[in-house]
Amino acid sequence: MSLLSVCQSVCKVIGLDVPDAVASSTDREYVELVAIANEMAARIASGHDWQKLSSVHTITGDGVTEDFDLPEDFDRMLVKAQVWSSSLETALSPISDLDRWLELDVQSFDFVINAWTIYGGRMHIKPALGSGVTAKFLYQTNGIVLTGTAPVSSFSNDDDVFRLDERLLGLGMIWQWRAHKGLPYAEDMATYEAALAREVMRDKGSKMLRIGSVRMPRDVRTAYPQAIEV
Repeated sequence: MSLLSVCQSVCKVIGLDVPDAVASSTDREYVELVAIANEMAARIASGHDWQKLSSVHTITGDGVTEDFDLPEDFDRMLVKAQVWSSSLETALSPISDLDRWLELDVQSFDFVINAWTIYGGRMHIKPALGSGVTAKFLYQTNGIVLTGTAPVSSFSNDDDVFRLDERLLGLGMIWQWRAHKGLPYAEDMATYEAALAREVMRDKGSKMLRIGSVRMPRDVRTAYPQAIEV
């Protein structure tokens, strides 16, 4: 479904005349509708680490560079994303506290494992990755809309397509429109939230049913995943 078809479906519910175009319209109602579509699309995209919007970025070291530009379509890293290096069996060490990063930088701290942080729109890694060493991480793209085949961050044309569930977008637009107009919207919002929960649940792969006690806590890695030669 395109932006136009989603808006046409929404108009049938909220009581507006079904338009032949919305992106180019100067009518106040349709200008507001496109604004709500963009707001709701961004809200849906930012509320979950959607697999359709997940991408892998690769950094290649040269033995000197410690600061790397983020991808042009970078929105955020996944909630549990780590940075993995081709030269290490463990993930690079994240430092989320920027003051702590500054402290370690000023004190010329000798890192045992490469550490990383993000500020100023760049990823910073210390010490520098060796020449030819790669580091990869997963991130969420801000290209939540397709204009033709090109991902962009917002709707601007009638035939633009939302990369996630269009029905969910329409349901979100309905309750948000009514909320903006001071109309009752609680039931519509509940319908949207139920649909959102289903889409989030369906977004990941199936989980294996395990019976009995857990032998190892979740997210714990074995110290030696490979065979040890004596």
